[in-house]
Amino acid sequence: MTKEQLTKILIVEDEIIIADYISELLKEEHFNNVKIANDAQTARGLMTSFLPDIILMDINLNGKNTGIELSEAKNENATVIFITGQQDFALMSQAIRTKPNGYLTKPIKKVEVIAAISLIAQKRETQTLQIKDGYDIVNLEYNSINYIEADGNYVNIYTTSKKYTVRQSLNTIVEQLPTDIFVQTHRSYLVNRTKIQRLTASSVFVNNIEISLSRTFAKRLK
Repeated sequence: MTKEQLTKILIVEDEIIIADYISELLKEEHFNNVKIANDAQTARGLMTSFLPDIILMDINLNGKNTGIELSEAKNENATVIFITGQQDFALMSQAIRTKPNGYLTKPIKKVEVIAAISLIAQKRETQTLQIKDGYDIVNLEYNSINYIEADGNYVNIYTTSKKYTVRQSLNTIVEQLPTDIFVQTHRSYLVNRTKIQRLTASSVFVNNIEISLSRTFAKRLK
């Protein structure tokens, strides 16, 4: 499958005509995995069940700055692009504090939508680990992964908010991840270097969890 087919996009926009227009633009460019939420409640539900990769978020949802609040409650792997009216400069300043990955102004222009989505999809492709979670394909951003543990024929991937269990070997996962970010501390553990809080002669601590460190792999942390 192409990155367009795999990329899950959620449009959060209370103006139905605009939401449908954006959806059609995306589908014309083969981004077919698209869902629409016209209110905050539906958006929250889809952020939990659909687990979008990219959210196009109207700042002024239902006449309020609900979009900013929603962006802070997004699923951990989602990237946010805000949609705003051309005169909403004060709201945009507030929204920028949530560190979105871009914004679009109304009236919506096709070239700007596709460019913004394509750039993010391409960037995510190089900075995420793609796994299968049940029937869903999930792209885990490197920064969201704390550590990975071998468990027989499976691996447990511990993120900042959830554990994923995947039928793969740890060695297969090791080959997919960059060594400048992830380091093996034991034959059963792979750790995100940036998440290490403390290091001892026989352990590393990630999110206050003690993980084994063997002599074989200890030199890789130096």
